[in-house]
Amino acid sequence: MKRCERCELIIGEGCSCRPSGARRPKRPYEDEYQWTKFEPDALLIHGSKTAHVPAACRHMTEDDVKGNSWGWIPSPDPGMWDRISEASPAKATEGNVKLIATKRCKDCASAT
Repeated sequence: MKRCERCELIIGEGCSCRPSGARRPKRPYEDEYQWTKFEPDALLIHGSKTAHVPAACRHMTEDDVKGNSWGWIPSPDPGMWDRISEASPAKATEGNVKLIATKRCKDCASAT
C-alpha cells in the first residue's frame, strides 16, 4: 500500500490527487477569471468559518478579501474542498492563519 506524498492517503483508496504534471480540468468560471492575488484553486477562509473559491461566487470580489477577517490556502491539496466539514476543517496557511473553515459557501459549491 503506497501513500500519496501530498495528501498521505492510500493511492487508489481515497487519494484524489492528480498525478504529477497532470493538468486539472478548467472550472466554468475560470474563463472569465480576473483575480490577481489568488489562483483559481485557492481556498479563501472567512471569519464565519466558511470557505470560498476565488471568483466562484458572485457575492464576493478580490477587494473584499483583505484585513484580518480572511485567511487562505494558496495551493490546497486536491479534494480538500470536498472534505471541508466539522470533522475535517481547513486551516488557513496565509493571511489570518488563526482561521479555519468547517463549511463551504453554497454559491461556490454550486460553481465548482
